[in-house]
Amino acid sequence: MVHNKFLFFSLCFFTVLFSYAQRDSVVVLDEVVLTDAKLSQFSVGNKKQVLKDSVLSKSQSFTDLLRYNSTIYFKENGYGMVSSPSFRGTNAQQTAVIWNGININSQLNGQTDFNTVVTSNYNNVTIKSGGGSVQYGSGAIGGSIHLNSTFNFKEHLDNEVRIGYGSFNTQSTNYKLSLGSKKFSLDLGVNYNSSNNDYKYLGTDQKNENGAYENGNVDLSLGYLISDNNILKLYHNTYLGSRDFSGTLLVKSNENYKNTNVRTMLEWSNFNDKKISRLKLAHLYERYRYYANKDRPEYAFGYANSYLFNYDYKYTFSNVILNGIVDHNYTDVIGRNIEESNRNITSLSILMQHKLSSKFKYTFNVRKDYTEDFSSPFLFVFNGDYSFSNIYNITLSASKNYRIPTFNDMYWVGAGNKDLVPETSKQVEIGNYFKFKNIQFNVLGYYTKLSEMIQWRPISGEGWIPVNVKDVTQYGAEAEVAVTKQIGKSKLVWLTNYAYTKSIDDSNNKQLMYVPLHKVTSNLAFSYKKVEAYMQLLRNGLVYTTTDSSRELPGYTVANLGMNYEVVKTSKNTTSLGLRINNLFNKEYQNTAFRPMPNRNLMVQLTTKF
Repeated sequence: MVHNKFLFFSLCFFTVLFSYAQRDSVVVLDEVVLTDAKLSQFSVGNKKQVLKDSVLSKSQSFTDLLRYNSTIYFKENGYGMVSSPSFRGTNAQQTAVIWNGININSQLNGQTDFNTVVTSNYNNVTIKSGGGSVQYGSGAIGGSIHLNSTFNFKEHLDNEVRIGYGSFNTQSTNYKLSLGSKKFSLDLGVNYNSSNNDYKYLGTDQKNENGAYENGNVDLSLGYLISDNNILKLYHNTYLGSRDFSGTLLVKSNENYKNTNVRTMLEWSNFNDKKISRLKLAHLYERYRYYANKDRPEYAFGYANSYLFNYDYKYTFSNVILNGIVDHNYTDVIGRNIEESNRNITSLSILMQHKLSSKFKYTFNVRKDYTEDFSSPFLFVFNGDYSFSNIYNITLSASKNYRIPTFNDMYWVGAGNKDLVPETSKQVEIGNYFKFKNIQFNVLGYYTKLSEMIQWRPISGEGWIPVNVKDVTQYGAEAEVAVTKQIGKSKLVWLTNYAYTKSIDDSNNKQLMYVPLHKVTSNLAFSYKKVEAYMQLLRNGLVYTTTDSSRELPGYTVANLGMNYEVVKTSKNTTSLGLRINNLFNKEYQNTAFRPMPNRNLMVQLTTKF
């Protein structure tokens, strides 16, 4: 282990010297300032949806943001509890969350709990559909969600305070600071959220008695232009959360779960008009404590530390962009129910974009991982984009992706299976995109074949054990319509998404659990002078809750209504008052069996910018 760490830091040192030695002419900083330029440059054939600040501010949580603005299905163990996505029929471990260009899925269980991420401090959230394992590593099979911070190198000082209070004693306080100069950029976000979360279970005489939560969050992005050819960037995020885990309609709970996530990344870029070299050093820390009885001191726990080294070199010549990437990740874990273990993963990637003409460009990317635990497959992706005219273009994507077994899968005491092999998938996607003056429309189809799916299965008399058991066929269609219309001083924006998803277990020809055949989201916003009104509509089709499709949760339709009014608007200050009504029609519904979601509830919010 000592030898590996010495090699790791020696490689970092000499790479820094190599990067610093190259000083060339100045280029426009747009690409260098971007958090993840690879997302746009080397994924031209994948569907990407960008949610900007105006959309982020209308949601109370990361889960709500994606639930009402994307085709991803979410199941929660009660509102605000553990939240797991199903992206194009995959499971939670097959959706990657990317923080400023690096994968932050848990090293312990392989997934991100979407109720432990605060999105209000990011400049945008991008949803990339389809496989992305070449660029973003393990888990990016169904798709990836990107949390992006950017930098503003100009003289400015902006503050924003947002305070909210709502039903169930729900409280939120958010502060954002942005300041900068021609050489310096700083963004700081601080958040606090809490709720008794004791909503009624509609149709019963029960309520959510053990659902309280509380969390604090800090985000920092710092950029400094060292010279005309060098930029230094620092990213940091700390999240502290405590949740009383909700019970079900059948069983009450007295559980509590505390978790801490700390992420820090330093990035140095050296650039000129032909090349960009980037060095990233990152540390990711995660910890949880689980109390089966919150009134007693005993708890289960787990820790994971990850150290990341990433170096990429991009060179542009003629109409071709080449990007070589070396990535090394060292992780060690320890826990009450997991063996003390560590893992070294080194990966080599080559990305290429070729603009063959003004109408056609394509990318071809390859990746190979090396680790002692298992043999990883050779990965590739081909993307193409052809513009027939100013209003219509067609895209194609074909890829091979994978997910490695997690530490829990391999090293859980008494159950871990060290003979597991990575899940692999092969995918193809074809998209059609139309763009008119006020209307954008796209429709696409995809097909995925997933092999060696890892599942925890009961072993007679021996509990549960993870095994490679399942092949899955996934296919579907997605459509999106966006309408923007300016009428005098009024503006109308309407966005609707539809997804048809088949995710079939090849062993019994049944739809996988918690994958709806149909999902529709529709968002309508209307603004006039100082007033904005918006409505969110969600329609989820039925989902099966057993592997043999013998039990199901019925489909449901939920609507939210909101309004914002600018109380003060001057050159130096804007203050607005907002009201949001969630579950407008007081609909009784569940997205996880026996775990009802909240009844109609209100949230009032005051926002001031100065």
